Amino acid sequence: MINRELIDPKSIVVVGGSNNVHKPGGRLVRNLLDGKYKGELYVVNAREDDVQGLKSYHSVHDIPDTEMAIVSIPGPSCPEAIDVLANQKNVKAFIVVSAGFGEETHEGALLEDQMLATVNEAGASMIGPNCIGLMNTKFHGVFTQPIPEFHPDGVDFISSSGGTALFIIESALTKGLRFSSVWSVGNSKQIGVEEVLEYMDRHFDPVLDSKIKMLYIEQIKNPDKLLYHASSLIRKGCHIAAIKAGSTESGKRAASSHTGAIASSDSAVEALFRKAGIVRCFSREELTTVASIFTLKEVKGKNCAIITHAGGPAVMLADALSKGRLNVPNLEGPIAAELKSKLYPGAAVGNPIDIIGTGTPEHLATAIDYCENHFEEIDLMMVIFGSPGLVKLYETYEVLHKKMEECKKPIFPVLPSIVTAGPEVRSFVKKGHVNFSDEVTLGTALSRVINTPKPMSTDIQLYGVNVPEVRRIIDQLPSNGYLAPEQVRTLLGAANIPLVEEFTSTDKDELIAFAKKVKFPVVAKVVGPVHKSDIGGVALNIRSEEHLLFEFERMMRLPDVTAIMVQPMLKGQELFLGAKYEEGFGHVILCGLGGIFVEVLKDVSYGLAPLSYDETYSMIHSLRGYPIIKGTRGQKGIDEQQYADIIVRLSTILRFASEIKEMDINPLLATDRGLFAVDARIRIEK
Repeated sequence: MINRELIDPKSIVVVGGSNNVHKPGGRLVRNLLDGKYKGELYVVNAREDDVQGLKSYHSVHDIPDTEMAIVSIPGPSCPEAIDVLANQKNVKAFIVVSAGFGEETHEGALLEDQMLATVNEAGASMIGPNCIGLMNTKFHGVFTQPIPEFHPDGVDFISSSGGTALFIIESALTKGLRFSSVWSVGNSKQIGVEEVLEYMDRHFDPVLDSKIKMLYIEQIKNPDKLLYHASSLIRKGCHIAAIKAGSTESGKRAASSHTGAIASSDSAVEALFRKAGIVRCFSREELTTVASIFTLKEVKGKNCAIITHAGGPAVMLADALSKGRLNVPNLEGPIAAELKSKLYPGAAVGNPIDIIGTGTPEHLATAIDYCENHFEEIDLMMVIFGSPGLVKLYETYEVLHKKMEECKKPIFPVLPSIVTAGPEVRSFVKKGHVNFSDEVTLGTALSRVINTPKPMSTDIQLYGVNVPEVRRIIDQLPSNGYLAPEQVRTLLGAANIPLVEEFTSTDKDELIAFAKKVKFPVVAKVVGPVHKSDIGGVALNIRSEEHLLFEFERMMRLPDVTAIMVQPMLKGQELFLGAKYEEGFGHVILCGLGGIFVEVLKDVSYGLAPLSYDETYSMIHSLRGYPIIKGTRGQKGIDEQQYADIIVRLSTILRFASEIKEMDINPLLATDRGLFAVDARIRIEK
């Protein structure tokens, strides 16, 4: 639980405070004093009478009643101190920075349990243990440096790791990013990342609260809670950027299908973030760059103008934007010619707009004005302006400051000369701006922001799915493992997923009769082995009865084969569709192009069941191979609506059949007559 005493305590005791500011207890006291904490501040130190000008109590038994305790003493001493503080001194909030608990030993975990029981019984809050603390606009309850500038409209930052939090703060400070609060949750014994988000969501004030959240997460303990409160905050007008570290596979992975080989715990994180609308980042620089983007005016399109006095960085930025599927449109025609006439000879206006190295502040203002008022196709501007060390840039950056205030279109300042023009950059940042010193990092981060979808609906789309029939089929299945082909067809049929005609038998005459009915050419596949191709259990383009008879006799001699399946030989674009159950998250849906795209390139998108149509289209559009789905170079595209229908229906099946742990539809073939599931495997665990 999070209470008022944890966020805005009227009195604080530092247990273990000292005069040595190079130790956690001493630095805690110093940070609270330097941060001008306005409440009553007490210190407990058994050997000191005075700590940094404050009276020191020799025992927790001696202090007055206090609202918050920050505990920085050896781990084995913590439970007893917390018991006294909670039950005798009415402490309702604890920050335990001490380490040596469950992160190290079993005995330490037992101490943690003891502290948690005491805190819960007293109806108190606890951050930690094994954390750097908590700081906000009210108090700086941490033992570390640096202490960032705090402002009500700064960033709320929640971190699983204290050390990593410091490095992220350092990265943020170089950009001018301000903070509203920093939460280091450590072992998260009572309060973790999810609980902090829950509190921020339930108590959100759209006028007073920060609308930007940064998360560094090492473990998602409650995916549903994270999804619910993150998406709720985003719907309320917030922006959330997050790193999920430790994305290696957890537990034993079944690699008996493409889905099993590709899907991992990281797939579930990707799907969860997509559904919530969280911008996923993969480095400290990317995280703080995305958060800095959130401080600027909202981007409402993908068309970027690059204004610069140096060609190289502009070209690199244009490349980064294009790779991120953003546009740097060519500017031409009478308006472009008019702008060019107002700049020095040699300037270029095609986009990037290069005002050249001798361009003046007035030239910069003119270029910005044209992008704001005359080039209607432009949605945002990026201004790259540094110094070769020969001029002072105060006037130029003052122009940039005024234009960022005046213009309706967002302007992204890229001021790379943080050494040669350090004072000028700092002066610009002090006006409340951020600075993106590296243009490629900015381009990549902006692409992530714009391509991240809004929070998705969790409503289940029932249209076209016979849910009672799905449950009846699952309930009738006698055992675990892969379903027989006829069971797979029955289950997919209940979801109205189109199936290619097929016939399975051990009788060669029956198979030949079916092949003649659907007309040659046909495909023959073995039934029984999971990896059919690996043992030569698939034969394509069979054009005659003799050829089919030959393949039948050959395949029936292969190990573990129980029957032969025959299907008509269809032509079209191969698509892939799969699902994998991830403990705690539910079913992760995978979609993409089939063949080499899934086997070699791993070009797949992830979503978390149940899927809405908006989420499904976002998955499809995010594929690198999407131009093939759409149709490119004279090739006809596939029926995207039907592909989305099938993906949504599959996700609906999975919400009502949690027994399905793994599923492949590969290929899902897009033909002139529509999409058909050609081969499918489903593994269940009851």
